[in-house]
Amino acid sequence: MPIRDEDTTTPAGRSAELERLGRLLDGLGEDGVPRVVDIVGEAGIGKSRLLGWTRARARGRGLTVLRGRATEFERNTPFQTFTDAFADADLARLDEDLVAEAAPVLHGVRGAGGRAKGEGTPSRFALYRAVTGVLERLGRRHGLLVTLDDLHWADPASLEFVDHLVRHPVRGRVLLVLARRGRQTPTSLTAALTRGADDGTVLSMALGPLGEQEAVGSLAPDLPPGRARELYAASEGNPLYFLALLHAYRHGAPLPGITAHGPGEDTAGAPSGLGALLLDELTALTAAQRLVVEAVSVLGDHATPAMLRLTTGDAAPDRLDDRTGELARRDLLRMGSDGRWTLRHPLLRALVYENTAAPRRTEIHRRAAAELARRGASAAERAHHVERSLADWDPASAAVLSEAAAQFAATAPATAAHLLGVVLRFLPEGPAYARQRVEWTLSRARALGLGGSLRESRDLLHTVISTAGDEHPALRADAVSLCAMMERHLGHSPEATALLRRELSRTPGPPPGQAVSLGLALGMSALLNVAYPDVRADIRRTLAVARAHGDLTGEAGVLALASLGEAYEGRTEDAERYADAAAGLANGLTDPSLTDLCESLVWLSWSEALLERYADAERHANRGLDIARRGGRLHVLPHLLMSRAYALLNTCRLPAALESAEEAESIARAIGSGDLLAFTLSVKSLILLLASPLGDGRALATAEEAVATAGESGTWWASLAWCMLAQAASVAGDPYRTQEAVLKAGGGPGLGRLQPSLRPAQLETLVNAAIATGHLGQAERWAARAAEEAARVGLRGQRAAALRAGGALAEQRGDTREALRLFDEAAQEYGHCGATVWEAYSLLRAAPLAKAARHGPRAVAMWRRADRIAAAGGARLLSDLAELIRPQVEGSLRVPEVLAQLTARELEIAALVTEGLSNQDIATKLYVSRRTIETHLSAIYRKTSIPSRSALASLMTRAAFGESS
Repeated sequence: MPIRDEDTTTPAGRSAELERLGRLLDGLGEDGVPRVVDIVGEAGIGKSRLLGWTRARARGRGLTVLRGRATEFERNTPFQTFTDAFADADLARLDEDLVAEAAPVLHGVRGAGGRAKGEGTPSRFALYRAVTGVLERLGRRHGLLVTLDDLHWADPASLEFVDHLVRHPVRGRVLLVLARRGRQTPTSLTAALTRGADDGTVLSMALGPLGEQEAVGSLAPDLPPGRARELYAASEGNPLYFLALLHAYRHGAPLPGITAHGPGEDTAGAPSGLGALLLDELTALTAAQRLVVEAVSVLGDHATPAMLRLTTGDAAPDRLDDRTGELARRDLLRMGSDGRWTLRHPLLRALVYENTAAPRRTEIHRRAAAELARRGASAAERAHHVERSLADWDPASAAVLSEAAAQFAATAPATAAHLLGVVLRFLPEGPAYARQRVEWTLSRARALGLGGSLRESRDLLHTVISTAGDEHPALRADAVSLCAMMERHLGHSPEATALLRRELSRTPGPPPGQAVSLGLALGMSALLNVAYPDVRADIRRTLAVARAHGDLTGEAGVLALASLGEAYEGRTEDAERYADAAAGLANGLTDPSLTDLCESLVWLSWSEALLERYADAERHANRGLDIARRGGRLHVLPHLLMSRAYALLNTCRLPAALESAEEAESIARAIGSGDLLAFTLSVKSLILLLASPLGDGRALATAEEAVATAGESGTWWASLAWCMLAQAASVAGDPYRTQEAVLKAGGGPGLGRLQPSLRPAQLETLVNAAIATGHLGQAERWAARAAEEAARVGLRGQRAAALRAGGALAEQRGDTREALRLFDEAAQEYGHCGATVWEAYSLLRAAPLAKAARHGPRAVAMWRRADRIAAAGGARLLSDLAELIRPQVEGSLRVPEVLAQLTARELEIAALVTEGLSNQDIATKLYVSRRTIETHLSAIYRKTSIPSRSALASLMTRAAFGESS
């Protein structure tokens, strides 16, 4: 008989695989141990049996075990594979809110009931985080094993979640073991698992045929040697095929052609000949028994005894029990722990389904759909059977499928697109259905875009635009805006700009609301194409339209976009004026008012980040994220997440910054936008650079991927990617590559493609590279230009970058005091604007110079503040730099006990007193009030019991020379 999935005896011929799996279970959760196992092999090769053995061993070690299986005929049921796995999970101990948030996966289509688009439906990435949290918590007490079988048949949502788990493994003692057929596996899954294997997250296991001795010795030891060799040769070492041949032989069935077994697979993906052997088992069934087997194959997850009675037309429970009992004795059917019937092997189900007459299959699906409707099941739960029973246009069925698509739009857009495609395929032609066709097509295009099918979405929208005409101007404008977004995601910003200009110039023009939307899309396209000045006049006209029609939301959006455009161009005063106006409007609008245009918070947040208003940027990004997640606006999430990440980066909260960047990266990869992915990887590389220890190569590798993803385009994304590669190369000690990357970002020595508002920082990078390569003349020219650019932009952080460039030059010339002054001023500028991560770096550059200039306590204060910022903010790179320079200032660290009780700020003020500065001079230097300095000095006198300013200066001077008294 075929192998039972529940068979936990040791699989023959798999000793190496068993040993590796055993070691994984023993080392579960340890560093360096793979979190995912990928078992690959043809149908019947023993993957399921290996999973069964692994589950048994895991239970023996006290682990919690979940098992799920993908099914061939439910490929458009979202998360079916994982829902099957969670069916036996004990969720009672988990937080109720977490379980509710993860319901679409934990409970599948039953958990999606009643959810409508935009009504509290989480994005699929928020859902992934929730389910990951469930897995983590299930594994906390005893460890967790999750096995997923037949993953080659998994639905798109399950496949995407597997990709997510490979990229972001569950923390703790959790192991995910997958089994799939290589040739039938979708390319996306193969790529994800291959990438995981390269990263060390995934352990790959390829199962080959069993040897003759292993197969015969373990499966048919009593068979005559000659016949055993014949059966083995026909099976080609496939255990399932060998057992099927053995079963037929022992039951006296003829085995025609057994010695001429040909290569290849049948329609179910089984080795040639295996399907015929399995179907032969059905020939002995009565007609009534055959109907039951067919009904089980069609019903799938709904094959309960009650549903079987309805779909087989046999209302007598006793007769049905007799038939299912007999089929169970023949091991054709098996009863699951949930009371539902299944066929003993997925191959058998596939073969029965495909060999059931089409009218019979359709009728079973129709009856199942009707019964589910009678029970009040949601459209999401009914959709599978409704789709399979649809043979012609039916408005009621179309309504079910379109409602289910709306329920799936946020969490499973590929399924939503599929269902809408089914509806559109049956929708009749003609003017009576024209508007409905456009609306459904728009919804399908949007779902395709969210699911990563950008080109298919764009092509569909082109069709809508060309056929909508003037009869539906609002829908046409929506299609144009959506199409422009797809073009931008595809890296076609010039095409998006041309499309939007053409639509805005149509006569008659679009309605006011659409005109504002199109104008904003035009501005965004131009900005990404580094051409904002070309649309400045268009933005002003769009602002006038919004104001003329009282569109406050639109006005806030235009002001925010104008602020971002001007901030990008380095026109700081205009940017600040627009940002103030946009924030004033946005802060007064309710969340529902901003839902349809939460892009305004993207633009406002990024503008504020570029203007170094990090607290405002973070606040507006967080609000935008809340609105976007509640409203299902997935396309804006990466931009909001990266804005928040950028603010967190600058304010030295690197773990949180990295978390936001990785979430944005996951969304960008799922959407399939190369430009968006390049953007997220670029910022992530800078976060990784600061968050990782010295010598860690992840930041450089991430920046290289960003550059490769951006390609050779002249867009903002590409320039940013090259800039971040320059930063990573600089830290890696490669000044030549650093210079090459910055010049590539800027389009040459003129740096015309570099963002003006961040140009001084990149010029500082060029100064350091030129110094490292011995080109001091070039370094001086870059430094002079950095100062000019910083003065023009007028931002403290950019002025600080220019100051550091000058400090590096002064240090190279041996002018220690000037270098110290410049680095110290840079640190103060960064501190004033809140960019504490760069303040810490500047202080680390300054501290050894302060020691060399015989300002020991000042060096102490600088070093301690920098080290404290780095440690608190998770800046491993800066912490390592602090340790490297510790020997240069450690003599200063041995301060008299009387000074050791002073804070870093108090030590800094005491050092400035020693330099002879007045209270007002110190207040001016530190950007604080005179009253603040007086308060600090009072604390210093109290802690040290020093009676006067001169006595303090004397003590500090002795400390600088290492004297203790």
